[in-house]
Amino acid sequence: MIGVLIGDHQAIFRLGLAQLLQAAGGFHVVAEAATGEELLERVASRRPDVVVLDIDLSGRGAITVIGELKRRRPEIRVLVLTRHPEEAFAVRCMQAGADGYLTKNAPPERLVTALHKIAAGGKFVSPSLAERLAQGLDLDAGRAPHERLSDREFQVLRFIGAGRTVGEIAVLLGLSAKTVSTYRARVLQKMGMKNTSEIMRYVIAASLEIP
Repeated sequence: MIGVLIGDHQAIFRLGLAQLLQAAGGFHVVAEAATGEELLERVASRRPDVVVLDIDLSGRGAITVIGELKRRRPEIRVLVLTRHPEEAFAVRCMQAGADGYLTKNAPPERLVTALHKIAAGGKFVSPSLAERLAQGLDLDAGRAPHERLSDREFQVLRFIGAGRTVGEIAVLLGLSAKTVSTYRARVLQKMGMKNTSEIMRYVIAASLEIP
């Protein structure tokens, strides 16, 4: 029996996924979490074999949560299950320590296959992503502009894309407004952009929106 912890900001989705896994057999949902903080707390107390989480997990950014989870419990396997297309987040998730990446429009049997493979110690990625990983994650060639950002810069990018002000982002991330402004400036520089409007257009075009 594979113990699964589901991390997703939508209660209805968590319920649906739990029912799907129960029907598939061989899985036991040990806990659910709506935020990054809850997920890390429940991983410590429930000890799942696999964590399934969404990029849009509330609270701490999912990328940060993946990294923290792997530092605390490296033996726990992580599958990212999200609405965002692979080109938007997959490389960054794998860099953070995820063991697989799957979009929510995948058929249920593909999700079950992914969980079995990851629980057995394998990785679950598409052939195109596997090729990119094999070529080296540190190569700039062919990488989307947002993949060159640090995790914190990437968080700021997404919040700006969602129309948040510097002050609002500072509160959400627990940073000073001056620090957020510095990250914003770095984002503009690294991505060759001039203003917030360009960031917002990029975020929408690249399917990086925060719901």
